[in-house]
Amino acid sequence: MTATSSAAAPATATVRVGTRRSLLATTQAGHVADLIRERLGREAELVEITTDGDRSQAAGTPLAGSSTTGVFVGALREALRDGRVDVAVHSLKDLPTQPADGLTLAAVPPREDPRDVVVARDGLTLGELPAGARIGTGSPRRVAQLHALGLGLDVVGVRGNVDSRIGKVRDGELDGVVLARAGLSRIGRLDDATEVLDPLQMLPAPGQGALAVECRSDDDLAAALAVLDDAPTRAAVVAERAVLATLEGGCSAAVGALAEIVEGDDGDELWVRAIALSVDGGLSVRMSAAGDPADAAGVGHRLADEMLADGAGQLDDPPA
Repeated sequence: MTATSSAAAPATATVRVGTRRSLLATTQAGHVADLIRERLGREAELVEITTDGDRSQAAGTPLAGSSTTGVFVGALREALRDGRVDVAVHSLKDLPTQPADGLTLAAVPPREDPRDVVVARDGLTLGELPAGARIGTGSPRRVAQLHALGLGLDVVGVRGNVDSRIGKVRDGELDGVVLARAGLSRIGRLDDATEVLDPLQMLPAPGQGALAVECRSDDDLAAALAVLDDAPTRAAVVAERAVLATLEGGCSAAVGALAEIVEGDDGDELWVRAIALSVDGGLSVRMSAAGDPADAAGVGHRLADEMLADGAGQLDDPPA
């Protein structure tokens, strides 16, 4: 019988884990499948789904809009809804901030290091590269923050998977690329990084380094998957995504955010840092806030509201 969005799989059935076909995506989904086997005692298998983002990359077609958020998500969600898979694994930074009808974010496993890294020629750091060095990235957030560093770098757009991006450095087309440390770590390529960027230089994307385990809201599997959830990671990414969701409603600036659970005077405290920048990096609003991890969304929303009040909504306004 063909599965439907309203049918829950038997508790003994193999869990079908939907994933994109890239090495990084299948590695991430394989990690979740291992957790399902270990924590739920269920067999799990990967089901590869081709997304619109994958097709555009293969064709060399630029992604629409200024952000890749959501581009890689739609086909996986469609496969969830029509019953081809029971679970979808996403890079959490790719998930749109708006809730998806009929689907639930069942688990956010422990996060990898969320920072960005540089892979540059001759083992160099950003500061050691000469003015005019060509640095590749496909992220408006990274573009803006690279310009804001004032190093005189020539920031150019780059597409493709991790191997193809690093390959552009190896063959001399680029002097360096900026990538997520988590991705390199997961596929065993961390030795290629020549510098790990301090968040003071480069705040990561909201949710970077975390995985999203999504399933149908009416599936009994949703409750079972909760054992894969990591509370500190969940609180951090909820706060970061609340910052992004609020800023998305009030500006078109590039946004970086990072939240951490730290030890406060009265117990655990959630500390959130965020930045909104004009595309050229010339203008920015950077703020931080702290609060109760149990109020992660509230902490993030209030921080973003303060940023908007301080001018984050006018960063990309044309001059009068």
